[in-house]
Amino acid sequence: MADVKLAIIYYSSTGTIHAMAQRLGEAGEKAGADVRLRQVPELAPAEAIASNAAWSQHFDRTKDEPKATADDVVWADAVLFGTPTRYGNVASQLKQFIDTLGPQWAQGQLANKAYAGFTASMTEHGGQESTLLALYNTIYHFGGVVVAPGYTDPLKFADGNPYGVSHVTGGSNDAPLSEVQFAALDHLARRIVGIGGKLR
Repeated sequence: MADVKLAIIYYSSTGTIHAMAQRLGEAGEKAGADVRLRQVPELAPAEAIASNAAWSQHFDRTKDEPKATADDVVWADAVLFGTPTRYGNVASQLKQFIDTLGPQWAQGQLANKAYAGFTASMTEHGGQESTLLALYNTIYHFGGVVVAPGYTDPLKFADGNPYGVSHVTGGSNDAPLSEVQFAALDHLARRIVGIGGKLR
């Protein structure tokens, strides 16, 4: 799928979603895509960030990385959105970015692209599925095509999430991604690049 343009746009507070986004970017490139890996800006006040050492450290490490713009979504044939769960919903930082895409939506520039999502939560039932489903409500308004992984590969029975890819941190800010998540992320990248190419 040479020349498929894949945008990976995400928000990460302590680094889990960032690590997932990086793995997706590597897998997307291996699948032949031209990849843009983009963070959305942090919106939380400085005192909130400073109250959590892992959040503060991750903010400092990544503050100079490229930030997402509307052009990154318009440019792409396929888009992966990443967000931690926030009360079973999309984090405000990513939602705010999506909410700025009204002009592009009005011009039909967000339609007919492949979209999917990835997320993480502290607990096993911390809202991963509801977060991805909430994210996809926006994609329907875009006129985008949701490319959830479903159970299109036996590996999905290991990670168990047909809506996207997710990870449970277990309350640890440095809970590593396992081979199960890596396999699921690689599969999602290959799938969205393949279908994004067909849509294009």
